[in-house]
Amino acid sequence: MRVVVASQNPVKLNAVRRGFQRMFPEQEFQVEPLGNVQGNTSQPQGDRQTLQYASDRAERAARLVSQADYWVGVEGGIEDQGLQMSAFAWIVVKTRDKIGEGRTGAFYLPQAVADLVRQGKELGEADDIVFGRTNSKQANGAIGILTGDVIDRAQLYEQAVIFALIPFKNPDLY
Repeated sequence: MRVVVASQNPVKLNAVRRGFQRMFPEQEFQVEPLGNVQGNTSQPQGDRQTLQYASDRAERAARLVSQADYWVGVEGGIEDQGLQMSAFAWIVVKTRDKIGEGRTGAFYLPQAVADLVRQGKELGEADDIVFGRTNSKQANGAIGILTGDVIDRAQLYEQAVIFALIPFKNPDLY
């Protein structure tokens, strides 16, 4: 099965690969990165916009690579509640006739990171500044930094990939 992921980020690719493997262990998947499909370049704000960005990514992947079995969009977003800011992600998996969506759990960001995001920095960039890292979004991400890698970004996303695949695992129910 050919799975096209609207990203070249190795964290997202690994999460998608592991999610598909866990849900369909009897099948083999070729997970392919697809770059330059972002479209929206701003940090998604809120649940609805983050889901829309993930959906847009999956849709653009389907338009650019029509010969695939699945197209996947992965998008991390933030929710600013004033005093606190949380981070999470949406995953959208689509085929020619079905769409599945899954959301990660959410966690609160440290105030210093939230302040930088409020100033217009993307979350990964804010993490790098606050934690003295380079390109953490292609490694363990904020969740990995904050949990000491008890949960890293790929693990967080993998579960949401599994959620998005539920309709495909149970086609008679969806």
